[in-house]
Amino acid sequence: MPELPELQAHAERLTSRYAAASLEEFRPLTFTALKTASPDPSTAIGEALAEVGRRGKYLLPTFGALTFVVHLMQGGRLKEDPKPSAKPRNGIARWRFADGRAWLLTEAGTERRAGVWCVPSADRLRLPPLADLGPEADRISAGELADRFTQHNQRLHGFLRNQTCVAGLGRRLANEVCHRARLSPFAMTGRLGAGGAQAVVDAIAAACAEGLAAERARSEMSSSGDRPGGVHGRTGLPCPACGDSIREVAYSSYTVHYCPACQTGGKALADNTTSKFLR
Repeated sequence: MPELPELQAHAERLTSRYAAASLEEFRPLTFTALKTASPDPSTAIGEALAEVGRRGKYLLPTFGALTFVVHLMQGGRLKEDPKPSAKPRNGIARWRFADGRAWLLTEAGTERRAGVWCVPSADRLRLPPLADLGPEADRISAGELADRFTQHNQRLHGFLRNQTCVAGLGRRLANEVCHRARLSPFAMTGRLGAGGAQAVVDAIAAACAEGLAAERARSEMSSSGDRPGGVHGRTGLPCPACGDSIREVAYSSYTVHYCPACQTGGKALADNTTSKFLR
C-alpha cells in the first residue's frame, strides 16, 4: 500500500502538472467508487485545481469549495490518463480537465476498497474519512508520541499502522521504523517511555525522508519492490546495519520483518500468532 512518502511525492507531482487546470467532468466508473451522497461532485465542475493535498494516506484534490478525498487502499493508483477509454481496465473513477487531460483512479485485484469521498473543502479535516486520523507521523513530537504511547498501550508495530494513533504509515514503514529505532515490533508502547518515543520519532523522520527523496526522483509512483529499506521484504538477507539474518513473523494479511541482533536482543520471535512474543 502506498504510504506517506509515496503519496506526498505523488500529490506534489500532480499539483505541479495540473495546478489551475479546470475540471470538466468527474465520473464514477463503478458502483462502489463514490462513498458519499452529498455534496454533489458536479459542484466542482468548472473549478480550477487549487492543489492535490495529502492527509495521512489520503490524496486531496481540491477544486474550489469541494475536495475529493481519494484512498488508494492496497491496489489503487491515481494515474494520468492520456488516452481515456470508455471501459478502462481496473478503472474506478475519472476526472477530465478542460484542456483534454485526465486522471484515472484504478484498483488492481478483487478487493474493491479504493474510493472517493466528496467533502466541503472548508470542513474536510473535520468530516469522515479524515476526522478520526491521528497526527501526521512525520510531524509528531516526541512528547506527543509518548503521551499517545501511554493512551494506546499496544504492540509498537500495530500502533504505527493504526491511523488513529499516527497517520501516514503502513506495513512497510512500520517494519522500517521499528528497525531504525532498534525496538522489537512487539514491544508494548506503554513501556517505551520518553526515550522510546524519541527513538521512534527519529526513526520515522529518517525513514520518511529516505522514502520521500526516492519518490521525488521519480516521474510516477513507485511499486512496492522499488522502495528503499533495510528489513521490509528482506527475509533471509543480511541486515544492512549488523549483518544478522532478517527474520519474519507472518500473518494472513501482512508480515512483520525484523533483525534479531538489532531489535530483540538476538532472540528470534516465534513465527505464529498464538505464541508468547518477546516484548
